[in-house]
Amino acid sequence: MINIVLAAGYATRLYPLTENFPKPLLEIGGSTILDRMMADIDNIPEITGHIIVSNHKFIGHFNKWIETAPYEKPLMIIDDGSTDNDHRIGAVKDLLLALEIGNVQEDIMVVAADNVLDFSFGGFVEYFKEKGTSLIMCHEEQSLKALQKTGVVCLDANNLVTLMEEKPQEPKSTWAVPPFYIYRKEDLEQIRGAVENGCGYDAPGNLAHYMCERTPMHAYPMPGHRYDIGDTESYNKVKALFK
Repeated sequence: MINIVLAAGYATRLYPLTENFPKPLLEIGGSTILDRMMADIDNIPEITGHIIVSNHKFIGHFNKWIETAPYEKPLMIIDDGSTDNDHRIGAVKDLLLALEIGNVQEDIMVVAADNVLDFSFGGFVEYFKEKGTSLIMCHEEQSLKALQKTGVVCLDANNLVTLMEEKPQEPKSTWAVPPFYIYRKEDLEQIRGAVENGCGYDAPGNLAHYMCERTPMHAYPMPGHRYDIGDTESYNKVKALFK
């Protein structure tokens, strides 16, 4: 299983901190946002390597980071060529670029690089092996405002996804979808043709929505907390929490 990290955003809501520096490499508790995630994923036995997709503006920071990255599994950094937020190519196209340049032919884990978690992805991988389908993660969200800004799924008794909606005005459940996914190698052909067949490409949830309509997908209930670092206030709160 290849771990693909989507790290090509520009984090404009964190300016000036991220005006000339990538959000995933910001410091949290003596480490970085990216390293906290990588340290966990690299220790999962099923993971065979990592692909990190950056943009052209910040590629130098990631190339410098990789020089001392202490991980056992092979690392590849990919430059998606974009130079500013107005011309970003989108998370799904970044994923397709990783599949192409990395010549990926195996299961993939796809994660957004701007989250801090208090749990391991190990359980996510075990659940994927148990269910045998592509997989999303989900968590209970009671805030209507929050549900209207994210993907929302309906599940059956076995956590099979029966419906997924992106940013619904009237959510049909309280199961929100964070940006963590596992896709089977058998589904890669569908993924490679997704954009040309009408899949949205700005957010990783666009692909999950597209794939839920084309292949069985289960949902793994998130076993802990996810801290999404979206602006300076949330960054400072997470820094204090993990100090």
